[in-house]
Amino acid sequence: HPDIAITDNVLHFKAQGHGAKGDNIYEFQIEFLEPVEPKPVCRVTQRQLNITVQKKESNWWERLTKQEKRPLFLAPDFDRWLDESDAEMELKEKEEEKINKMKIESRVPKDPFKHLKKGYLVMYNLVQFLGFSWIFVNMTVRLFILGKDSFYDTFHTIADMMYFCQTLALMEIMNSLIGLVRSPLIPAVMQVFGRNFILFVVLGSLEEMQSKPVVFFVFYFWSIIELFRYPYYMLSCIGIEWKPLTWLRYTTWIPLYPLGGLAEAVCIIQSIPIFSETGKYSLGLPNPLNVTIQFSFLLQIYLIALFLGVFVNFRHLYKQRKQHLGPKKRKMK
Repeated sequence: HPDIAITDNVLHFKAQGHGAKGDNIYEFQIEFLEPVEPKPVCRVTQRQLNITVQKKESNWWERLTKQEKRPLFLAPDFDRWLDESDAEMELKEKEEEKINKMKIESRVPKDPFKHLKKGYLVMYNLVQFLGFSWIFVNMTVRLFILGKDSFYDTFHTIADMMYFCQTLALMEIMNSLIGLVRSPLIPAVMQVFGRNFILFVVLGSLEEMQSKPVVFFVFYFWSIIELFRYPYYMLSCIGIEWKPLTWLRYTTWIPLYPLGGLAEAVCIIQSIPIFSETGKYSLGLPNPLNVTIQFSFLLQIYLIALFLGVFVNFRHLYKQRKQHLGPKKRKMK
């Protein structure tokens, strides 16, 4: 239990130790040549005791102590010794490193719209979070009150807010396209256009589909995923990371994303007979190719593309999860 202190530029040391003559009190004082920091750093190990004393100014000392003759108990550690030329070189390298860092920082152009961009991204993610929260809470309350009966009028109750949120989601493609966010463009395009195709084309144009229970599951899975995604991005914009939210953002998609893709697939499968019967959006004769192109056939092709898109986005999200939640790699010096 060493007692170590620096007062008036003098290092005071006192401790009890076991030596050749048994237990004894060991103590000494060293008065330094020039001013030092008053708080030394001490580290005790089984083999030795290290005391680190910091100079107040980084310059070369002619000697360690104020007295010209070195105390007999002091000996230099030549493994850590620096002569005057080495010390000057070390200081010079530090100065050059500082100058180079300032040069690099000066080359990076300052963005005058940085705070405006950050404010826009925070507001965008906040509005989307509030919109999907309204959808989720509304659907959950209706489910508890009405039970299965809430499945059949989900579209007529929720559609307006879902139209708003999914139309606003087109901005995510624009944000990625102009480099406002660093998220890759292709996954954003696949998700936004895929959802909007289901919402506006399959559900919005067919009244027969709007009363089917599958609409409830499509909307519910979409909203749960966004309850964690948008607040995570909103906090990231202002440099805040909340670990439970990070874990939820990169974990909940594992069951919800495939379930959402399955619900979308069921929605398309149920709409194919209706499009075939009504002929809606089908391209009939006459046309330059002189053939009839059934929209229901295009939906079958889209069904295959849907599962490919789910696979691509699943792979992208899995890589992100490993990056954010995987073990951190140590940097080698």
